[in-house]
Amino acid sequence: MNLVIDIGNSQTKLAVFDGGEIIQTILVKSFDIPQLNVLLGSYPGVTNAILSSVSEVGHGISEALSRECNFFVEFNHHTPVPITNLYESKVTLGLDRLAAAIGAVSLFPEKEILVIDAGTAITFDLVDKNSHFLGGNISPGLGMRFKALHQFTRKLPEISPADQWPLYGKTTEEAIRAGVQQGMIFEIDGMIDHICKEWPECQVILTGGDSGFFEKKLKNTIFVKFELTLIGLNRILEFNLKLSE
Repeated sequence: MNLVIDIGNSQTKLAVFDGGEIIQTILVKSFDIPQLNVLLGSYPGVTNAILSSVSEVGHGISEALSRECNFFVEFNHHTPVPITNLYESKVTLGLDRLAAAIGAVSLFPEKEILVIDAGTAITFDLVDKNSHFLGGNISPGLGMRFKALHQFTRKLPEISPADQWPLYGKTTEEAIRAGVQQGMIFEIDGMIDHICKEWPECQVILTGGDSGFFEKKLKNTIFVKFELTLIGLNRILEFNLKLSE
């Protein structure tokens, strides 16, 4: 069994894989060594692990995994990966973006792919049919846009997303919600339309914490996979395990 841990900006995602299939996923706000010990105790078959962390918060967990597992990978910019990374500033590339792209290739090999990760930020990343990661775009995410309007103005309130909203607002709250949410939908659909003009057979994959919000609201056909980054990290783990043999 493989244990995959992805420590992000606002939450930690974990998955246990057995034979390439996810048998357990866990989503928590924070993750520590006692939680890790409970998880390993629940799955004594875990022998391999990979950790991806956006900060130093994962350092102690990394040491624990090194002790407890037969094979451990701490994913960083020097870790070998099973696709070709053509991003020019590789050390600044978010590891979650690269892992999601690898997960996409695992699901749709030899396809042109647009990966949309709707999380704290929203990213749009491209992979060609030869498994070349080409790069993409970064834009503020849903929550970040609501917070920015409140924090950088004197009077606008901070509001939260809602499933129903008017096309244009008749109150300030409605205007903010319509502007932020409808604006993001236009942005995502516009990006899909633009890429599909160049790549008509492009596979569009939506992932990230806000993927459920946008899933039914886009006009384009998309494939939603919340576990995409976890699938990519597991693929990286398996790739490095074979290299070590």
